[in-house]
Amino acid sequence: MNTRKLWIGMLLLASFAFVLQISTIAKAQDDAQVQDQTQDQDQSQDQSQDPPGRVARLNFSQGSVSFRPAGEDDWVTAVPNRPMVTGDDLWADEDSRAEVHVGSAAIRLGAKTGITFLELDDHTTQIRLAQGSIILRVRHVDDDDNYEIDTPNIALTLQQPGEYRLDVSEDGRQTVAEVWHGRGRVTGGGFSYNVVAGQSATFTGDDQHVDYDLGQIPDRDDFDSWAFDRDSREDNADSANYVSREMTGYEDLDQNGDWSYVAGYGPCWRPRGLVVGWAPYRFGHWVFVGPWGWTWVEDEPWGFAPFHYGRWAFVNSGWFWVPGPVVVRPIWAPALVAFVGGGAGFRFSAGVGVGWFPLAPGEVYLPGYHVSRAYVNNVNITNTSVNITKVTNVYNTVIMNKSTTINNVTYVNQHVNNGVTVVSHDAFVNARPVAQNVMRVDPKEIAAAPVSHVVAAEPIRTSVIGAGRPAAVKPPATVISRPVVAVRTPPPLPRPIEQRQAQAGGHLNQQALVRPMAVAQPAQMNQSGRPQPKPAPTQDGFKPFTQKPNNNQVKQLPKTQPRVYEQQGTSQPENRQPENRNVQPQENRNAQPAQTFRPPQPEQVRPAPQETHPLVRPAPPVQERSPQQEQQQEQKFNQWHQERPAPPPPAPKPAPRAPEPKPAKK
Repeated sequence: MNTRKLWIGMLLLASFAFVLQISTIAKAQDDAQVQDQTQDQDQSQDQSQDPPGRVARLNFSQGSVSFRPAGEDDWVTAVPNRPMVTGDDLWADEDSRAEVHVGSAAIRLGAKTGITFLELDDHTTQIRLAQGSIILRVRHVDDDDNYEIDTPNIALTLQQPGEYRLDVSEDGRQTVAEVWHGRGRVTGGGFSYNVVAGQSATFTGDDQHVDYDLGQIPDRDDFDSWAFDRDSREDNADSANYVSREMTGYEDLDQNGDWSYVAGYGPCWRPRGLVVGWAPYRFGHWVFVGPWGWTWVEDEPWGFAPFHYGRWAFVNSGWFWVPGPVVVRPIWAPALVAFVGGGAGFRFSAGVGVGWFPLAPGEVYLPGYHVSRAYVNNVNITNTSVNITKVTNVYNTVIMNKSTTINNVTYVNQHVNNGVTVVSHDAFVNARPVAQNVMRVDPKEIAAAPVSHVVAAEPIRTSVIGAGRPAAVKPPATVISRPVVAVRTPPPLPRPIEQRQAQAGGHLNQQALVRPMAVAQPAQMNQSGRPQPKPAPTQDGFKPFTQKPNNNQVKQLPKTQPRVYEQQGTSQPENRQPENRNVQPQENRNAQPAQTFRPPQPEQVRPAPQETHPLVRPAPPVQERSPQQEQQQEQKFNQWHQERPAPPPPAPKPAPRAPEPKPAKK
């Protein structure tokens, strides 16, 4: 009997302990969940200030091509591999051509052509075409991607992958839109028009009224043939087997290097024809590009992808580029390096200098510009194989402790012979060629110098302009000041570097590191009083590429269906009208545009006037067509359809071969 009572008492005691333990665990989980949700809210608030994960790259120029950085007035000769961002201008003069890549999309400029990147971020490519001819090859369009080309009288929105061409006449009153494959939507003059594969649509007039004509695509000219030849080369790129086509710069790897398997790293790329003493991030110069800050520009024609994605490894007395995991769209970085001795007050025995070395595979990159915690994860995960715990540890040690010096981290390439490059402070900020201005510093002194993820160097005007020489030719004033029609509202023009430095009190580079503390919001509770469970992430710390910050200044486009590549027909077009090609500017007006765009404000709310883009006008609201206008549209379409050349007959199938007679049995 006593034994039975003892067992019952022990069972009750164990049950009480078990219930107490479960309650403690549940409370701890709830507390952790609240903390995680608060951190997620803080991060989500901060992510809206993250810089874009992609930029444009000038990868080819022929003839006289000029460039003007965002916010500046000076035109300089275009420098290959210079990242192009929102607000940058590009001009291809007479008998000149240029090619720009944004991920897998190619933008090609013909002679006498001027463009501006009105907006360029993770999901939007908005281009101002003031005059001339461009051909776009767009390989991939997600549901939340927006490609828009704005001309003086219409705006063309690309709705599908394909090949497109636009020509703007010298006076800006005529735009010809051609679609080889794909589909586009034109907005202008109060109406909208669909332009499908095999069509050439001509729009004549101003931003308030346009006349519309529809015809067949003309025979190819030299510009068309050149663009399609470039596309064919990219279609057959072997590098697309090892990196994503959304990695800007992949298109030039095949012709300048070789892929091989390196134990421990996987497929790696090694450049050919390197000079003696070559090292990553040595043959080029530094520029200051907002909002990232100090950005590397490599000299070699292939020098884009290997210096803004992946990592560098020194194996068997040679440098190999390790691209990292293949993802849909890797995050672009201004320079994947760590700085040596670049802190305030530090100097080498040879003088005040700035040194750096390339990060090796698996080493954590800490941006020297304002970013969210999620951005730090993304830029590392998409560029190297790295454990997320390692990213967190380095981030907490350096960023959370507000330290610019990285301690207790051993960097592999810092100890590679000739792996560290040092230049004077003046050479660094003045965008001088690094290889010609290397400071000789004792290796022991370099090994003892502090390592940092930032450099204490404030930009000057030359830092923004870069290494280009003053341009001998630039667009006519009428092209520079000509406004265009837009569906989307682009951000305002950036201010010149002098104004930004003055506003920052001479500490613009340091201002990029300021991280305002987000106000923690209380976690949402359910009916039981517990926090709402947070959605499961796709990957630890990984920001989905489909997310996009909300911007009330951007006009939302109608929701579209998922885009697919449609082969909508081929054509053997008639000859092109000469006035639609080879446009030659004759005007030279210095007057500023008569109108500027100001977003409408609700009547009940009258905030302070917002700064807007001076070269963009809103497209007039789209009207419904009258029955007579609908009939005219139908007639134009039917006439175009009747004049379409018949598709070539299918190739005849070869006749089946008769079976060979079997040898007779003996």
